[in-house]
Amino acid sequence: MIETTLNPVSQLIEAVEKADSASKLFQAVTQLSQARSIEAIPTLIQVLGYNNPGAAVSATEGLIALGDAVIEPLLTSLDNYNYGARAWAVRVFAGIGDIRALDLLLKTAVNDFSLSVRRAATKGLGSLQWHQLSPDNLIPTQTRILDTLFITINDGEWVVRYASIVSLENLYFAIHSSCENLLKKITDKLTEIITQDEEIAIQNRGKLALKKIYNK
Repeated sequence: MIETTLNPVSQLIEAVEKADSASKLFQAVTQLSQARSIEAIPTLIQVLGYNNPGAAVSATEGLIALGDAVIEPLLTSLDNYNYGARAWAVRVFAGIGDIRALDLLLKTAVNDFSLSVRRAATKGLGSLQWHQLSPDNLIPTQTRILDTLFITINDGEWVVRYASIVSLENLYFAIHSSCENLLKKITDKLTEIITQDEEIAIQNRGKLALKKIYNK
């Protein structure tokens, strides 16, 4: 009988598959994530659906580190019946900023029942890879995002509103200076937030955003 020797990444994948406790799974996933190998993508995606938050965090970090190569297999694997996996996937998409995940981020930022997932999606909307868009699609896409952020800025959870301000600030600097109407909408909204939101943290973050904008 001929014995086959697994390569290092295959050994790490096997360790994840054979883990028989939560702690062993966490350790195995962490090591696999740190390998930074595209071979690990299917296994790391699978881990997102496990009932192990620690392992899911490690898998999320590993997938984000792998970047654009993750997007297509992750979009393909989304399971409408596994909310946990979809929630972690949103965090991955937000962390990578690939424009192919835009529709999912827009929908999730407004509609998801989990505040942490809405927050992740909202923050991701301000950190997209704008160079992936054609010149003709850039402004229409940024307008769609702005319209969504004007909804999330009224979210009942302050952490989502905070993420909205961060994204509005980032979006301002991403929009071309010739689009004065869009830029003014952002500064007007930030000014409104400072005077109307009851949370001190939100007011202060709005002031900081305006300060960065006017001092650019």
